[in-house]
Amino acid sequence: MKLLFLIVKNVGRSPLRSTLTALGVMVLVLVVTLVWSALSFLDGLTREKTKNLKAIVTERWRIPSQMPYTYVPKLAEGAARYPGDVKPQDWMAWQFYGGTLDPTKQTRNNVLFAVAMDPSKVRTMMDELDQLAPGDSAELDEAIRRMQNQRNGMILGRQRLKAVEKHLGDRMTVHSLNYKGINLEFEIVGTFPAGRYDNSAVMNAAYLNEALDAYPRKSGGRAHPMAQRSLNLVWLRVPDMEAFSRVAGQIISSPYFANPAVKCETASSGIAAFLDAFRDILWGMRWLFSPAALVTLSLVIANAISISVRERRMELAVLKVLGFRPVQVMLLVLGEALLLGTTAGFASTSLAYLVANRWMGGVPLGMFGSLYIPADALWWGPAIGAAAALAGSIVPALAARNVKVAEVFSHVA
Repeated sequence: MKLLFLIVKNVGRSPLRSTLTALGVMVLVLVVTLVWSALSFLDGLTREKTKNLKAIVTERWRIPSQMPYTYVPKLAEGAARYPGDVKPQDWMAWQFYGGTLDPTKQTRNNVLFAVAMDPSKVRTMMDELDQLAPGDSAELDEAIRRMQNQRNGMILGRQRLKAVEKHLGDRMTVHSLNYKGINLEFEIVGTFPAGRYDNSAVMNAAYLNEALDAYPRKSGGRAHPMAQRSLNLVWLRVPDMEAFSRVAGQIISSPYFANPAVKCETASSGIAAFLDAFRDILWGMRWLFSPAALVTLSLVIANAISISVRERRMELAVLKVLGFRPVQVMLLVLGEALLLGTTAGFASTSLAYLVANRWMGGVPLGMFGSLYIPADALWWGPAIGAAAALAGSIVPALAARNVKVAEVFSHVA
């Protein structure tokens, strides 16, 4: 207990140095925690589920995927042709419509990208929207009802609504960037609950498809270039891997989807394929950046403890004269580093957990969902701080252990 008391007292003897060291530890632990949280989040996205799967149907040979909208009815049935074939439990089709509110001056705030889809699928197929609080649920249901009855209705995320400087009930004209010549007027009929869909927008697919059908009447009978390739994705919900395998086989072998050919994969496989382009960056974050941050953290602590030991050589010599054994002196120095590293590490991850999870409600990453700091981070921080402190304080602790009493007092004399 006396040794513990001395450890706590010594940490407080140089408040400025201890504070600066703790801040350095907190920053580096925060960086490592955020990197590990992001990697854990991505691992979760790409981990195959065994129940309640979502499959993605896209064009096989082209990115971005562009398929005829006539594919939707057959894909919604899982390309079932025979009595024993498996059908999906649910489905939704996505068409991407992008444009600007000001065609003369495009800025980040006036560019708007929306997913055109069947409004009835918003609650059943879009992640997290089937588990809302009663107030948010009723508000979103009302917005969906209005979008079903009003073809030009649009539901916007709250941050995107703020960015375009509009309010509920406002009307706006979007000048399309990917459907040239199809400029649509929308009325904002609702917003998504705060969180995952803050920067998203959803419109009624019937509104876009009606505009594509009407295009020939104002262009001399010529169909719009995107008329036969307006479908980007189809999502299918299946109960398990066996059902997915059968549905995927039915779709791939179906004669209905020959031109262009399609592919069917689980949502996790699709995300993994997308992230494959960033595999070198992710590998570097996992195996280069994180270890480098840990080494830097050890050096910060080693520098602070080394300075403390050099300044306290006389004190350490007096402790030995008073009967402290060399191992106790070494434990005293190690304990100071461990106390500082563990406390600062816990403070860093606790603060990150509270801000990201409680205050922000998760860091929104668009359609990928929201990034939360895992509860495991509450022990990551102390463990990282303690490990770095131990690694960084071993050399200074050995130097303190080997302080020669006679040598120290000879210099005083």
